[in-house]
Amino acid sequence: MNEQQLTAYIHENNIQKIKYAFADIDGILRGKIIHTKKFLDGLQSGYGFCDVVFGWDSADVCYDDVKVTGWHTGYPDKACHVDLSTFRTVPWQDNIPFFLGDFSDADGNGLAACPRSLLKRITKECADLGFYPEFAQEFEWFNFRETSQSLQDKHFANLQPLTPGMFGYSILRLSENSAFCDDLVSLLDKFNIPLEGFHTETGPGVYEAALMHTHVIEAADRAVLFKTAVKEIAYKHGIIANFMAKWNESLPGCGGHVHQSLWNKDQTDNLFYDANDVNKMSELHKQYLAGQLYCLPHILPMYAPTINSYKRLIEGAWAPTTITWSVENRTTAFRVVNSSKGYTRLETRIPGADTNPYLVMAAALASGLYGIKNKLKLDVPQTVGNGYQNKTNGTIQPNLYEAATDMQKSAIAKEILGADFVEHFTQTRLWEWRQFAKSVTDWELKRYFEII
Repeated sequence: MNEQQLTAYIHENNIQKIKYAFADIDGILRGKIIHTKKFLDGLQSGYGFCDVVFGWDSADVCYDDVKVTGWHTGYPDKACHVDLSTFRTVPWQDNIPFFLGDFSDADGNGLAACPRSLLKRITKECADLGFYPEFAQEFEWFNFRETSQSLQDKHFANLQPLTPGMFGYSILRLSENSAFCDDLVSLLDKFNIPLEGFHTETGPGVYEAALMHTHVIEAADRAVLFKTAVKEIAYKHGIIANFMAKWNESLPGCGGHVHQSLWNKDQTDNLFYDANDVNKMSELHKQYLAGQLYCLPHILPMYAPTINSYKRLIEGAWAPTTITWSVENRTTAFRVVNSSKGYTRLETRIPGADTNPYLVMAAALASGLYGIKNKLKLDVPQTVGNGYQNKTNGTIQPNLYEAATDMQKSAIAKEILGADFVEHFTQTRLWEWRQFAKSVTDWELKRYFEII
């Protein structure tokens, strides 16, 4: 809808309120419900929104060392603009109109801390090179028969999974909770988040959903909305949905893999495909992959942004630990899928379900374009067999501190993502590390309380 059509729609349907939101640095949707008059008045000038949402962490605790906002600025309002192309209605909330937005100044320049603005900038670079980026993210997540209150009452311990047992790809488990599963698929589709596939994964109460592929910005919008939508639909069924990378050391982690390809501008030709190549990979595809392999150590916190992310990245747990690639090999960091021309793509397997989709896709696209712009050669040999054992090209950093410190110092990260973004983002990740480092964990109590 354009502005005129939207105004007519609002008046014709006697709509009194609008919901809008945007993603913060952690991918958490922050937003408001506003009166339609305020909404229509702000379509041109934007809506004032306190920029503390980029000055605090996921627990609403203010950062101590970021420049974009803080006590030194007084936490002012900044202009948040809605994107009319994101219009949809929320089917489980009486079809209230909903929009996504992002932060930019009067000249249209994105706020350095705004993830969607970052992705828009990198997508423009992609378009300027003549490419159409086709992306999709897939998510694994655990479900529990709990409520927000019971989580607090139980101190997040002894939680009841939605179903017992492992049951990967089980039709039985989908049938057992058919009302919830049916709601997920049908309501997400009505919310303009069509699923390409949906099934159980290995673990008690685990589901996996692959989102339909589309243009990278729409793909990231859908992925951000997907996580919140799943949580809200789950609430209606007395279920808590959990997107942590690894909630239990004895169970598999939850991935958030990103699938991507570049097409010509009219979307008629997959530029990653070459029928004459042994792996059906075009030179462009190889350059793109080479860029991701090269940039990975410089931008890892974009793919693994939390303390918990690195608990998933361990050997033999269906998540990569080495900087490797292969065709149809799920032990490597990058998996080439080449089953047909229309579906030839690259799967970046490092990201977990805890990621911010805007940042994941921005990192993947920016590093791939780096390889194309610099015509990098794919000189890392394809891994044959167990990718965990192939450490010849390096391993993934073991924790958030090392990854964020490396990114903070990286000239490559600043080149492809912008120095202001890198400064802000890495400060937030190092803050996360400091919060963890000073906490006393259950493991420490069990380990040392009596015996030491």
